[in-house]
Amino acid sequence: MNRRTQTAIAAAIAAALSLGLAACGDKDKSDTSDGDTAATSTKGPGAENGTIAGGTPVKGGTLTVLTNQDFAHLDPARNWTLPQMDFGTRLIYRTLVTFKAEPGAAGSEIVPDLATDVGRPSDGGKTWAFTLKDGLKYEDGTPIKSSDIKYNVERSFSPDLTGGPDYAVQYLAGGENYKGPLTGEHLPSIETPDDKTIIFHLKRPVAEFSYTATLPTFAPVPPAQEKGTQYDTRPFSSGPYKIDSYDRGKQLVLVRNANWDAGSDTVRKAYPDRIVVTQGLKGGQVDDRIIASEGADASSIEMPWMRPESVPKVLPKPDVKARMVAERTGCTDNLYMNTSKAPFDDPKVREAMMYAVDKDAQVTAWGGPALGEVATSYQPPSLTGGEKADPLKIPATGNPEKAKELLKAAGKTDLKVSLTVSLGDKTRGEAIQQSLSKVGVQVTVNTVDPSAFTDTLGDTKNAPDLAISGWCPDYPSGATFLPFIFDGRTIKEKGNQGNLSQFRDQATMDEMDRIATLTDVNEANKAWKKLDEDLMTKSFPAVPLMWQRRALLIGTNVAGAFGNSGYSGMIDMATIGLKDPSKSQG
Repeated sequence: MNRRTQTAIAAAIAAALSLGLAACGDKDKSDTSDGDTAATSTKGPGAENGTIAGGTPVKGGTLTVLTNQDFAHLDPARNWTLPQMDFGTRLIYRTLVTFKAEPGAAGSEIVPDLATDVGRPSDGGKTWAFTLKDGLKYEDGTPIKSSDIKYNVERSFSPDLTGGPDYAVQYLAGGENYKGPLTGEHLPSIETPDDKTIIFHLKRPVAEFSYTATLPTFAPVPPAQEKGTQYDTRPFSSGPYKIDSYDRGKQLVLVRNANWDAGSDTVRKAYPDRIVVTQGLKGGQVDDRIIASEGADASSIEMPWMRPESVPKVLPKPDVKARMVAERTGCTDNLYMNTSKAPFDDPKVREAMMYAVDKDAQVTAWGGPALGEVATSYQPPSLTGGEKADPLKIPATGNPEKAKELLKAAGKTDLKVSLTVSLGDKTRGEAIQQSLSKVGVQVTVNTVDPSAFTDTLGDTKNAPDLAISGWCPDYPSGATFLPFIFDGRTIKEKGNQGNLSQFRDQATMDEMDRIATLTDVNEANKAWKKLDEDLMTKSFPAVPLMWQRRALLIGTNVAGAFGNSGYSGMIDMATIGLKDPSKSQG
């Protein structure tokens, strides 16, 4: 399909969809493609932002999830990519606080989950207390205790349980040298004076700690169920579903957790009786099966999202287009440059890459302007009040001549580098390859299976020269963005998640620490914007590529589907179900 055709298709989608800006909460950290109770509008089938597709579900039946990938991690101490966070926290385990299950901007608002409220701060925001609701139980009927939440938070410090959110490590007092509960030690900064109370003592005031408590880190894990790295395959349920079987890379089956109390849960509706995740599908199989919606596929949704090449298969069919759910992600895709070694340890070479990359080609490779837009800063507009900062003013197609000048000045005119991308991003990798070839840089593109992508990039000793990956704020605050992708103190030897550039700069870290002390939100937001601009114009640790939009398909028998902005536009698993359970199979 040529570029003109792609642009026409994308324009048609843009006219068909009203895609609103979402303040996202997660890491996309997207597993980038193959690697996002007030009254709501229910206008019927359609993908318009803020609406629910398919109408209202009813109880029963089997919902099928079709995907080309296995889960990277389901262990709540390690689960920090989409769509795994949405799947885990909505279906298998609950957290102290969670996002509302509503379309549009309301999805970024938080409500109590296991806790009775969203937390009670004291000591100027350095201490936070939560009280658990009455009658909470695990899948075997045993009570959920505050000490179980403490235990899982402590697990997030374990060097063997890599890949999970770093907030506890960054925020909790006395955790600098802590290695997790398997050492036999516990963190004094987490108190559990009784079975229903948990108190967190922080290094510094954190005004948004309530939002932090939405993360899987703050789900309960009973010590008796500890299985180390094997806990990934069978997390113990505190949510509406429990794992019935899990054949990795092939199929995961969830069934109802009879001990989940709907009366204590204002968010999850648990409509289906069973949820079957069919894994390992290739290429465009997922989209094609849901477009056709035959048999069990009529009761299916996809994970993670629709492939760009499927767009022309959807638009000409009004009934299929009506089954496409879309939401802006609030995430930024970057081209990360490994600054720990040559040639990208040289700022001049990194600056050259800023000018060399054709970002417009990235958007085209992703499906056109309806599915993405050129990123001109690291922070997405969802964190800057809708403003699209553009400090370098580089054309969307790049400036190869300027890039050549910078490379010549750096004495690097004949470079050979490697680029690693998730399997579904091969086309985008080839677009980078073509961009850099114009300035004399030879790029070898390596693809990695989506289920292994984050772990591959997280191995810092063997990290590639270049990588395409995304980052989403875990909640609408600049504190959840730049510190995770450019703070040198977050780099880990294994399980490195955000700072894929391995960027270490003392002045940057000092400024991050200064901003963290600001209690005025507006002042902090301005400071994060200024730091973003300084990184873009002075240090060049990565090339911002694109701000994605999610496009997801549902089968003809699926109801209650919408993209939740709290999960970067992913279909909210808390309220999805079927129109007619008798038509489902499996």
